Amino acid sequence: MSGLRVSRWKRYGHDRLYVSTAEGAAVAWLDCRNGEVTVLAESHREGALEALRPYLAARRPEPPPTESGPAAERPTGEPPAPSASAEPPAPAAPRSPDARAAPGRSPAPDGVRLPSAPERARGSATAAPPLSPDDDLARNRPGESSQRKLDELGVHPAAHLFRRLLRLLRLRSDAESWHRGLQGERAVAAELRRRCPDGWRVLHSIPLPGDVALDHLLIGPGGVFCVSTESHPKAQIQVGDDVVKIGGQDYPYVRESRGEAAGAARVLSRACGFTVEVTPLLVFVGAASVTVEPALLDVRAVERRQLAALVAASGVLAPQRVEEVYAAARDRRTWADA
Repeated sequence: MSGLRVSRWKRYGHDRLYVSTAEGAAVAWLDCRNGEVTVLAESHREGALEALRPYLAARRPEPPPTESGPAAERPTGEPPAPSASAEPPAPAAPRSPDARAAPGRSPAPDGVRLPSAPERARGSATAAPPLSPDDDLARNRPGESSQRKLDELGVHPAAHLFRRLLRLLRLRSDAESWHRGLQGERAVAAELRRRCPDGWRVLHSIPLPGDVALDHLLIGPGGVFCVSTESHPKAQIQVGDDVVKIGGQDYPYVRESRGEAAGAARVLSRACGFTVEVTPLLVFVGAASVTVEPALLDVRAVERRQLAALVAASGVLAPQRVEEVYAAARDRRTWADA
């Protein structure tokens, strides 16, 4: 086992088998309740899985005693023999660290040291559990929902006769609005692709019941943001506490973004098992200026080029929390009852 040892830890509602080095650094754990393996140090992946293999082979593994309990009757390091009648289950895919322990307490046995955030960033397995291609929203393209609407109208923005068709078919208000939205979502996605540092995750066109979709979901060290993209080229935009004023007209963007973020927070909190705070974020594309009412505190509003400053923020979510929220958010089934 390359010097790795296995020890049991039960606290704060968890029941785990930790694999650690001789120096006490945790490199992986097995959740005894659901069979999931979490790899903390990628360099020890093979050794950790080999050390856990005997416990994965049994339907109901008999873990070694806790370090504070009585000594085991069998020789140290000898794994429990699997039941003869047990059928080996398929082990869950290794995933990112669980961050659900009580605040300020390390979810590990005495003498076992969890790697720091930089150590996890250098060598952790942070892939989400496998999803079918149809359920993995990470595959969605920016503006996919808007493109689908245009396809339903029979209008193709890439065609050189697009605008002429709009006039001929009198679809200007609907189709051009969807086209402008599509271009805006793609522009915001491109900006995020350029500006987001490591540790941030982005999802696009998240489908919700009722044939609607969230434009983008941004998850990273600075928090979780429900992004609404609004395209108003060369407009002077005033963002108030409840509405957005553009050219003398009122738009309900602030109210809508609050509602979308609140819904996303409910869905993600339910899926993750802990409270997920989601900040509404309005991103305006092509605007000449964006002025925000100082009293507006719960909704962020920026011009597309200001996204770089927003994603530079940190200190809200730990890396393992980011991966947990992302894993839940990318699963289409999470949003089925949104």
